[in-house]
Amino acid sequence: MKVERLVLASPRGFCAGVVRAVNVVELAVEKWGSPVYVRGEIVHNPHVVRSLQEKGVVFVDELDQVPEGSRLIFSAHGVSPTVRQAAEKRKLKVLDATCPLVTKVHREAKKLAAKDYSIILIGHEGHEEVIGTMGEAPEHIEMISSKDEIVSLEVENSEKVAYLTQTTLSVADTREMIDALKKRFPALEGPSAEDICYATQNRQEAVRALAEQVDIILVVGAENSSNSQRLVEEARKHGIPSWLISDVYGIDTTWLEEVSAVGLTSGASAPERLVDEVVTWFADRGAKVEQLVTCEEKVRFSLPPELR
Repeated sequence: MKVERLVLASPRGFCAGVVRAVNVVELAVEKWGSPVYVRGEIVHNPHVVRSLQEKGVVFVDELDQVPEGSRLIFSAHGVSPTVRQAAEKRKLKVLDATCPLVTKVHREAKKLAAKDYSIILIGHEGHEEVIGTMGEAPEHIEMISSKDEIVSLEVENSEKVAYLTQTTLSVADTREMIDALKKRFPALEGPSAEDICYATQNRQEAVRALAEQVDIILVVGAENSSNSQRLVEEARKHGIPSWLISDVYGIDTTWLEEVSAVGLTSGASAPERLVDEVVTWFADRGAKVEQLVTCEEKVRFSLPPELR
């Protein structure tokens, strides 16, 4: 291995929504003891899930796995109204760890549906965030995930069409899709502020900057993490080989042959300790570690009132 430089992207890793969600779970266990139940993965990272399980957190897929009257936390990805109603029916004590930026998209969906708009949701089918958003107005929302689907879209009134997006998409790809939608529906309306979250955009911009300085880019993140997958795609779009690794054990030394500079970043749900382990791995093999700072993040989200 001839790697001389390891260039660390900044910003990287946990966003404000993930910090808030993990804090909600940890503080709930601290305040009320275990078990505390979480519907789905609190964030998309197995390392985070395992560390919380060790503290007495129980992760479930369905609400009927939660004993009546127990304490339940909704994950950062948000849930549909039917899930909230089911929790109420089971008399569960709910704490909502939904990212405020996801909640914003839910509010937009409800507002548009109330005005009888046809809503086109750009997102990835089956993603928890998309399922939750669609649940706010299922009779008004149609989801698309590629430009090819735009041609066959049918709406009730082409003068009342709006779009929303999943918060963790590729910024460039989403802009292309929005432009195509505008050509198909000239009266198309969008949210007052972009739905794609600040952290997703910042991490993608950091990868673009990294791509100008390195030979390959490694992204620390989980397979089911949408924003982590988009970082790999972003690097490859700029002609740089890139791989997603869940931790230091995911490094394949064959990737590093004839490579002198490696870029390193992490998805918004990847703990910094996983990045630190990768940094140590390269430093132990003689690589000089550098930081590439593209912006500073100061966003913070407040905790639910029950935990303040």
